[in-house]
Amino acid sequence: MHEAAALLRARTISSVELTRACLARIADLDPELVAFITSTPEAALTSAKRADDELAHGRVRGPLHGIPVALKDLYDTAGVRTTAGSRILRDHVPASDSAVAERLWAAGAIGLGKTNLHEWAFGVTNQNPHFGAAKNPWDRARVPGGSSGGSAIAVATGMCFLSPGSDTGGSIRIPAALCGIAGLKPTFGRVSLRGAVPLSWTLDHAGPLARTVRDLALAMNVLAGYDAGDPFSANVAVSDHTGELDDGARDVRVLVPTTHFFDDADPEVTAAVRAAIDVLRSLGARVREAPLPYTDLLRSTQRAIITVDAATYHASRLRERSGDFGVDVRERLRGGETISAREYAQARHDREVVRRAWGDVLQETDVIVTPTTPIAAPPREGQDALAAAARLTAYTSPFNLTGLPAASIPCGFTRSGLPIGLQVAAGPWREASLLRVANAYERATAWHERRPAL
Repeated sequence: MHEAAALLRARTISSVELTRACLARIADLDPELVAFITSTPEAALTSAKRADDELAHGRVRGPLHGIPVALKDLYDTAGVRTTAGSRILRDHVPASDSAVAERLWAAGAIGLGKTNLHEWAFGVTNQNPHFGAAKNPWDRARVPGGSSGGSAIAVATGMCFLSPGSDTGGSIRIPAALCGIAGLKPTFGRVSLRGAVPLSWTLDHAGPLARTVRDLALAMNVLAGYDAGDPFSANVAVSDHTGELDDGARDVRVLVPTTHFFDDADPEVTAAVRAAIDVLRSLGARVREAPLPYTDLLRSTQRAIITVDAATYHASRLRERSGDFGVDVRERLRGGETISAREYAQARHDREVVRRAWGDVLQETDVIVTPTTPIAAPPREGQDALAAAARLTAYTSPFNLTGLPAASIPCGFTRSGLPIGLQVAAGPWREASLLRVANAYERATAWHERRPAL
């Protein structure tokens, strides 16, 4: 994306040309990969022509001016349907834009349409029963990850340059890892969720999926900021996310957890991540291994909060239209109805315990480095598929629970050619420092340059 933006500003290429190229990719690849729910080619070309006219008259709205993007289909877009991947909202057309869409359009981005997701964002396989099962571009027999699977496919295959996703238990980082691209979940409250269909009010995060760390930084310069219209938005100053991007990893304090984050990991994943840690060490990072506290509380606490929040949001739909939910999502929502107020209160308490303790650890370290997922992309079908999918959130969901920023970047491939993700997390509001470390690793390796065979 940053390369395309430079070509646009130099007038070497036009936004119309970029947009037509992306639309051609969508027409060619999407019938099989099912990355999109709705595409808007006519509106995209109209916007691209306007962007070119502005550039011709010296007006540059920002780093995304003229860049074709796609939004996960849970962000409201005025005049374009927003389904949340559900049958219930199949024909829902919002009258106004979400905060994420507003910021993209104000920055001159070109909207190509809305990407596929796991129904109501409540799952990690993106096998949507209403709009089609999304397929991993590296191996179409495997899941792309979710819930932002369509966004990851679109970025990985060049259907778009950027796609904002959402992340409640790993839904940006998991598909980024499984599709071999970069994805960032910022600090809770950093990017407004106004106009986004919620899954869990206190765990939801909005953030970008893109091809490189630099692209993530440019996107965050557009997306981040306080929004009085979002009750969870934080009024915290936002710095330039590219300001320290090229400062390298020398003397950065890296913590590799000895608890939880390598448990149950596939040996190929462990080997790739250990090799990535060695790269950071060779770049001058100061690496230490130590336990993270209260990891025994992570799974039960996350599960209670996400399922109760989701069941509460969908209570009337479950009563009146339960048959319109996919089987897996309906079962998870029903599970949220069985959790008692006492259990939910305990989970909210335990979350604060974990958050405070991890915050103390991050006073003594700059970043935490782990695998993004314990396995590479699992099969789309078969008895093992559901069991494998249940493992995918193990290493990502703790950073939703704590609200800490975390990114996934490519760090290797399995012997069968599936991408492996490296997760880098940091203290609250320290996205720029996190991206600095991720960028240092990315510049020292070539994993991000590999593309699926199309």
